[in-house]
Amino acid sequence: MADQGKKQVLIETAFALFNEFGFHATGIDTIMRESGVSKTTLYKYFRTKDELILAVLKYRHAQLEQSLQGAIDDAISQQPNADSSVHALSVFDGLAEWFNSPQFYGCNFINASAEFSQHNHPIHQYADFHKRWIMSFVAKVLGKGHESLAQQLSLLMDGAIVAAHVRGDKSAAETAKAIAQKLI
Repeated sequence: MADQGKKQVLIETAFALFNEFGFHATGIDTIMRESGVSKTTLYKYFRTKDELILAVLKYRHAQLEQSLQGAIDDAISQQPNADSSVHALSVFDGLAEWFNSPQFYGCNFINASAEFSQHNHPIHQYADFHKRWIMSFVAKVLGKGHESLAQQLSLLMDGAIVAAHVRGDKSAAETAKAIAQKLI
């Protein structure tokens, strides 16, 4: 396996383990064992566990960026003449699909901000960056002058994620979408 391939294996393995067990509860030894990567290789790419966590969060951010854009593109192709607010609502459909998948363990960024609660910690700051990015993405879909609505929809998205994760409410995305439709 090429070195860059090993780095990606580390990130993907850590991502799966952090999802299921949490950031603090998942040790480096477990990540090495599950990935089949040596300690030397791990530390070649990540000097600390925090660096690995940040790489995992960046990996997840890139996945979500692609997923959200795909959902919006699909909504636009299905209803090209619809108002932008109709397109923005498609993010709730993506949430519903995620909540009902076997890979749903809550939001990596909400979980990271809880486990690294100091606001000046780089992991907490990246979680904040991601949540602000989501809000700006929704604002961009809605168009100029809808920043307040984007903030409200982002808050509904986060609330739905927490309800699905904490309470096991798999219909939270549909409930949040119904509220969002009333706001719009």
